Amino acid sequence: MTKPYGSSLDDHLDAEVAREPSLADTAATIRALAAAAIDVSETVGRGSLAGDLAAQGEHNSDGDVQKALDVIAHKRFMQALEEAPVAQVASEEAEDVVTLKAGAPLAVAIDPLDGSSNIGVGMVVGTIFGIRPVTQGQGIDDPNASFLTPGTTQTAAGFVVYGPATTFVVTLGNGTRIFTLDRTDNVFRLTHDAMKIVPSASEYAINASNVRHWDGPVKSYIEDCLRGSEGPRDRDFNMRWTAALVADAQRVLIRGGVFLYPGDNRKGYAQGRLRLLYETAPIAFLIEQAGGGATDGQGRILERVAAKIHERSPLVFGSTEEVECVAKYYDGRQPSAGRSPLFGQRGLMRS
Repeated sequence: MTKPYGSSLDDHLDAEVAREPSLADTAATIRALAAAAIDVSETVGRGSLAGDLAAQGEHNSDGDVQKALDVIAHKRFMQALEEAPVAQVASEEAEDVVTLKAGAPLAVAIDPLDGSSNIGVGMVVGTIFGIRPVTQGQGIDDPNASFLTPGTTQTAAGFVVYGPATTFVVTLGNGTRIFTLDRTDNVFRLTHDAMKIVPSASEYAINASNVRHWDGPVKSYIEDCLRGSEGPRDRDFNMRWTAALVADAQRVLIRGGVFLYPGDNRKGYAQGRLRLLYETAPIAFLIEQAGGGATDGQGRILERVAAKIHERSPLVFGSTEEVECVAKYYDGRQPSAGRSPLFGQRGLMRS
């Protein structure tokens, strides 16, 4: 039997504001982001009919070549935020903070198009955002100041998955919920209420092509997962990797497991690949609100303070037992001391 549709995203936001009136501006900003997400979803859904969405252009803040869909998404979300109570925006697609409305109460950090490598091949892409209160700089107004604060200051966070269905995952600090786009009337409707990540699950997500670059703790953890029921973990594991953070995060929310994007020994990757403000901090907020954990391997992600708007951060998140297990490997308490390594000194799996 098909479950009936839940309440709309608008209904949920109204309820959150009734619960906490100070969230009114945050709710208005989420509404603007949701409207933009519907437009981006339409473009993604048209695929090649919308043009060459994978066409390459200029370089973004990360030095990556922007694709056409990156630019489309950035422009659409910026247009939406211009109509919201937002003073500053830190976007992956902009080198510096963009000032929108001086005196507005909020600042938004956003990755307009997560999973750019999936553009043009029909795989999942998404959007990630975090909303914070505006913070004044010392002496004179500093547009960066609002973003150089702990992730705990976020008033809301969310991500959008543009896949077989378009989903809008959001928290305003009162649990994490998933809304699915009902295309009959272009309304996001509640499909997963008050998410609770299972504390233990036998599934991990990591880009195994980087194995030769990983540090010791990550190698040891993955080695022990690969040993399955014959190793110190005493059970078999499955590996998943979609090359889109949003897709892996949604999977973890729904069925548990752990995601790892650690730092490694490649040049420029000591702090991993993901960005603290508009990727790891929003995801960490959503995961914690669903009862999971999120760490950089050394401490809680939400307690980290960025020194610059495009700062990178390692990220491990998911089921609490598995996140805590990874942390044990980092502090030397892994259960596998003295084992014969699967990986050689250069990180290649031995046959």
